[in-house]
Formats: sequence, C-alpha cells, structure tokens
Amino acid sequence: MTVPHRFDEITETLARQSIELPSWAFGNSGTRFKVFGTPGTPRDTHEKIADAAKVHEMTGLAPSVALHIPWDDVEDFTELKAHAENLGVELGTINANTFQDEDYKFGSLTHSDPAIRRKAIDHHFRCIEIMHATGSTDLKIWLADGTNYPGQDSLRARQDRLAASLAEIYERLDAHQRLVLEYKFFEPAFYHTDVPDWGTSYAQVSALGDRALTCLDTGHHAPGTNIEFIVMQLMRLGKLGSFDFNSRFYADDDLIVGAADPFQLFRILYEVIANGGLDEDSPVRFMLDQCHNIEEKIPGQIRSVLNVQEMTARALLVDRAALDKAQAEHDVLGANEVLMDAFQTDVRPALAQWRASRGLPEEPMRAYAESGHQRHLAEQRVGGAQAGWG
Repeated sequence: MTVPHRFDEITETLARQSIELPSWAFGNSGTRFKVFGTPGTPRDTHEKIADAAKVHEMTGLAPSVALHIPWDDVEDFTELKAHAENLGVELGTINANTFQDEDYKFGSLTHSDPAIRRKAIDHHFRCIEIMHATGSTDLKIWLADGTNYPGQDSLRARQDRLAASLAEIYERLDAHQRLVLEYKFFEPAFYHTDVPDWGTSYAQVSALGDRALTCLDTGHHAPGTNIEFIVMQLMRLGKLGSFDFNSRFYADDDLIVGAADPFQLFRILYEVIANGGLDEDSPVRFMLDQCHNIEEKIPGQIRSVLNVQEMTARALLVDRAALDKAQAEHDVLGANEVLMDAFQTDVRPALAQWRASRGLPEEPMRAYAESGHQRHLAEQRVGGAQAGWG
C-alpha cells in the first residue's frame, strides 16, 4: 500500500479553498408537485445572506454568496453589499434568470422575436449594473431555451441568435468581469436544449473572448458521463470558469454534493488539483447549486461544503510521485491503488483538529445543532412571505 503525504503538507492549499453559496439554497424549494416550507426560512435577500454568513462562520469555507436576479432583486445593492460585509461575507456571482417570464415561453436569448431577445439582453445588462454595485466579477448564464418537437424551430438559427446575444452581453462587461455560460443536456426543453453540453458552451464562449468561460454543473450530464474528463478538457483549454456542485441520483436532483457518489466527487477534485484548479492564480471558482427540499437549509449547506472539503483533502493526499511512476510503467493496478489509497483515507479527524487550530468548530454540524440557532430563527422569523423560487 502506498503511503499518502502527511496531512500538514496539504493545509496551505486547503486554506485557499472557498466555496460560494447560492442564496436560493436558503429559500423554500421542492419538486413539480410540492414546495415545502420550514420554520425560520428567510423572507428576503437580507435574511438569505445572514444564513449564508452563518455557514461561513461555522466552516470558514464559504466567504461569498451568489445572487439570482430577479429572485434577489433589491432597491439598493450598495446597501446589500454593506449588509453582507458586516456579516463577514461578500456578494459573488450574479445569476441571470430568463426562464420564469411569460415572454420566454419559446426562448430568451435565442427567441425568433427581436423584441423578446432585446428584453432578455437588457435583463443581462441590468445584471451587469448590479455587478458594478456589488463588486461581483462573474455573470453566470443558464438558459432554459430549447424546443420540444422536431421542426419546431431552426436549430442553426437559434445558435446564431444565441451567439449574437451573448456577444452583445459580453461587450458590455468591464475588463475585470467574466461571462460564464452553463450547460444542461435537458430540462425544461426535451427535444433539444440550446446549450446542452460542454462542447456547445465551449464553442459559444470561445467565439467571445478570454473572459468568457464555461460553468460545469455536476448534475447536468447524462448517466454514465465521465465528468472528470470534461473537467480536465476544459481546464486544458483554459475555459473552465466555475463549478456548480450538487449531487444526482437520476437527473438534476440538486441534492447535497457527494450524496450519491462520493468517489465521483473525489475523482473530479483530483482532476481539478492535477490541472492547477487550486493554485493561487486559478480562474476556477467553486459554488454550490443545491435546493434543500426536505432538510433544513443551513445544516444542508454546512454538510455540503464539508463534503467538498473532505474530498479535496483526500484528493490532495494522492501520492503524485507514486502515481506518475505507476503510470509511466503501465502498472494499471498499481496506479489505481494509489488513487484508491487516498480516497479511502479517513481525513475527518485531521480536518477536525485543523479546524480547531483555526478557531473553527471541530465538528461544524454538531456545533450548529447545539447552538440553538435554528430554533432562534424559527422564533424570530414569524410572519411575512417565505422566500422561494420566484
């Protein structure tokens, strides 16, 4: 059995890791059949940010919060930025929503009607204005655009319209801002989706420029897809901008990352590390994209960031010299054993001690449960409409 590197040799890299939280993870969510409410759910964006700040307080892993527009629209984003900073976090990625407006029934940035495309583009312009106010550097675009039936629309024309729309949005960005295009192979369009895979996203962003990149959502692939290969390829091409981490049993479940396949998460993070994704100058940003349907939101986010941290630690413990040697000698089983040794290493005790050395709870899940904070939220947040999708 190979001997992994000592834990204290990886803590400097671990300390650089940050995982952005999605504001919408703290609102109510559910399935097509039911959205479940829970006591203490935030009623506005300010309360969502407060909940995200609590996750960072318990873990030291989540210093920024992504916003979703118009879900998180407020009158004064400068004030919202100050509110976040007072709580010890900052505002991060701005996600543009063009999938809940009646006008976008047949598409947004790909719509055949120039007036509707104009409306969708202008919404992204508004998101860029919000980025100026919040200090955000990433504009993330996910489109529900697509068709349900063969012949419904021209596949080529939709790609051409998408390219023109994205070019106009990209042109509006400042020099320090990035456009990150997400992909998803189905849902809600079932015959074809306009950005269904990493290749389409790559083709579109490559035509825009260096500050246009691809977002990889770990739940957005067909069963059996080798996601870590896509990670490697996009990093090799310099076009992986960000992750949306979640877990999937069947499709895009948006469940807690690592719940379905921890080994897959390990393999993904190994490729991230091997390709420089945790280097100090890395352009790759980690984010969660999850919805907590039946579990409490804050503990769900704490569990999620800890899962990513744990698998990152295991991936950092891969004996790279031993792996390089086994690969060079075509030692198939030996190379696999090196990876498996690291994956099967229980890093939880070492992580707990390291957290304590940094002034953090050794066991954040237990510390949060014992804090009574969840009960406090339920008592304080009475009345008003709980936040959710919309």
